[in-house]
Amino acid sequence: MKRRNFLNTSALGAGVVFLSSCETGVGSDPTMDGLKSLVEDIQAITPEERAARVSKAQKLMQEQGISVLLLDAGTSLTYFTGISWWPSERPMVGLIPAKGSLAFICPGFEENRFREMVEESTKVYAWQEDESPYKLVAKAFTEMGISSGKVAIEERLRFFIYNGVKEAAPHLEYVSGDSVTVPCRIVKSISEILLMQKATEITTAAIKVGFKALKEGCTPATFSEAVAAAHTKMGAKHAFASCNFGEASAFPHGSGRPQILKKGDVVLVDCGCTVEGYNADISRTIVFGASPTARQQEIWDLEKKAQAAGFAAAQIGNKLHDVDAAARKVITDAGFGPDYQLPGLPHRTGHGIGMDGHEWGNAVKGNETVIEAGMCFSIEPTIAILGEFGVRLEDCVFISDDGPKWFSKPSPSILEPFD
Repeated sequence: MKRRNFLNTSALGAGVVFLSSCETGVGSDPTMDGLKSLVEDIQAITPEERAARVSKAQKLMQEQGISVLLLDAGTSLTYFTGISWWPSERPMVGLIPAKGSLAFICPGFEENRFREMVEESTKVYAWQEDESPYKLVAKAFTEMGISSGKVAIEERLRFFIYNGVKEAAPHLEYVSGDSVTVPCRIVKSISEILLMQKATEITTAAIKVGFKALKEGCTPATFSEAVAAAHTKMGAKHAFASCNFGEASAFPHGSGRPQILKKGDVVLVDCGCTVEGYNADISRTIVFGASPTARQQEIWDLEKKAQAAGFAAAQIGNKLHDVDAAARKVITDAGFGPDYQLPGLPHRTGHGIGMDGHEWGNAVKGNETVIEAGMCFSIEPTIAILGEFGVRLEDCVFISDDGPKWFSKPSPSILEPFD
């Protein structure tokens, strides 16, 4: 079967892979005054692309004998329909039938607002406060001609909704929707990749601002607040900005104990933002205000070698667990671990990324998923040494037809987190 030729590096344009444009609007000014919006040129996901996503889902459903896919308010609903809806205790769900048009069930008092988000001809079942939304779901099934067969449940649909629908339509079979949603969402289009690239560009610039804000005696909040403000000023939606000093850097997601920065501390940061709903995720590790010790340099160099090994293994046709195995081998060969034991690499080497910061596509032992063009995931083999420090270098890749390409260029040195 011929592979689609839609992810050639040349198609993404100059500067996409290695962020040659990431300085635009930032320059050498270390203050917020040097920042400007970087999202003026972005292209949002089009209705035509969303329609193609629905068509792909319906094709998969027909092949698998699934009658309808049930979506809760959340990422998958937005992915297929463009509708963003707060998942409250009042169910609002979408139905994608194997054939035919989509339908929605929403609270009656929200119907007018909801109809602003859909085409006029869209079938909307509105339930009042004293009515059962689940009976309306069952009615929708009947009107779609679904009297038997499988109802696929997407992974994040909340149990009380599943239970209510099952009680209202007990004659149907309820199965996981992963076999539909995962193949759709795990393979990104050029449009999705470009949005993630823009988010990466902005996060790169924001981390630089955060590092410039660090002063001896400050707390991690100094860094985190600077990154959040920079994300916002550059037009992105801030997602997170974690920062940990010294011994706290050995905790992959940080420590709750007070931290005060001093010269010679290892500083580990982990940051991300979203652009049009698509995520970036970058980690860097530096030594603050001093030359690294021999031990700090040794572990940083080992981490960089492990990350490079993971990247080299991220080839089309390999399996996602190969990425973890390659990076982990570098670390265990150096005498750390084995497996998840400390000191060493205590977690998977990478996670999938897209509309969710963590989604399918994990580079972890036992994941037999074959790598293919369009997949996106992080490569971040942390080395954690409790009582000393931790080092993590995290950059995400997209898989082009030519193999893996970095969203952000890997850190060149322990003192220079970016080129």
